[in-house]
Amino acid sequence: MSSRDRILARVRAALADVPRTETPEDVEVPRAYDRSRSGPDVVELLIDRLVDYRAVVREVTDVVAAVADALARRGAHRVAAPAGVPAAWLGGVQAVRDDPALSAADLDALDGVVTGCAVAVAETGTIVLDCAEDQGRRALTLIPDYHLCVVRRDRIVRTVPEALTRLDPSRPQTWISGPSATSDIELDRVEGVHGPRTLEVLITPAL
Repeated sequence: MSSRDRILARVRAALADVPRTETPEDVEVPRAYDRSRSGPDVVELLIDRLVDYRAVVREVTDVVAAVADALARRGAHRVAAPAGVPAAWLGGVQAVRDDPALSAADLDALDGVVTGCAVAVAETGTIVLDCAEDQGRRALTLIPDYHLCVVRRDRIVRTVPEALTRLDPSRPQTWISGPSATSDIELDRVEGVHGPRTLEVLITPAL
């Protein structure tokens, strides 16, 4: 008997007591995700994960001052800004709006991009963008070398299932866990290959 025949025989034996008319829907059990996990405060946990991913993270109360300080420290003078990012955040720099849509070369020539976020997942240290007005299209956050992301406390959840309940599956999404990085076979880490080399996150009160 070949290996194939032995495997098929085992499958038939395992299914011997299953009625031929039974369908997967007859035995499907609804998923019940456990959202009651406890542990560190979600903000503290998110910060820990982001720092572990080599992102720059700060908790701030004055968003306008914090954005201005971050961009000044970065030396950023021209930054992309989606339509929904308040002009008040960008008083000290030249805000380049994506209307008409900027080319890849135009985006690459900028000093960075400033956005909000749809949701942040504390357990995985993930920032999720869904192309909303304060985030813009995907290219805005994939091409510039520096991404400054403002994360409101009320958009931080503990788990991925919680995040999914807040997201519209019909919208394009970008899930970011730290700055873009990859490693070759020698495990030499290279940052900035698939997206920004530097991710800076400002965690703010609910706006």
